Amino acid sequence: MHTDMTRVNAIWQHPLYQQNLKDLIHLEADRIFCRHTPEHFLDVARLAYIFALERGLNCSRELIYCTALLHDIGRVRQYMDGTPHDEAGVQIAEQILSDLAFSSAEKEQILTAIGEHRSSKEETSSLSRILYEADKKSRMCFLCPAEKECYWDLSKKNMMIQY
Repeated sequence: MHTDMTRVNAIWQHPLYQQNLKDLIHLEADRIFCRHTPEHFLDVARLAYIFALERGLNCSRELIYCTALLHDIGRVRQYMDGTPHDEAGVQIAEQILSDLAFSSAEKEQILTAIGEHRSSKEETSSLSRILYEADKKSRMCFLCPAEKECYWDLSKKNMMIQY
């Protein structure tokens, strides 16, 4: 088992990841709502790791960070052809992970969490649940000038400092 962040950095440096990230930043340049930036991905990773520690979950820091880096990478396809970003993200992540040193079980965990990260259902995996929660809590809706125009239901909005 890897205990460092080598594979996180391998994802970051992967050409397909970098191309999608570049396209995503370009496509969201004028977006008034939350953007899906590297800062967002790392905020999600850090919060998900805190949640895993607080709850005593058996999930490695590296796996959490890998999943968080990849969870919204499918947004480019959503903008381009309407494919839901969780579905597109699974497809893109699968290509990236196939080039890197992940076991089949690790790939399955990551891909499942990306595919489920928009669901708050209890029957999702523990990685999916902490990713969902971290994704929502990473947003500072209470500071957003476009909060009133946002399509998110109030129950999803982060309207106070929590973490």
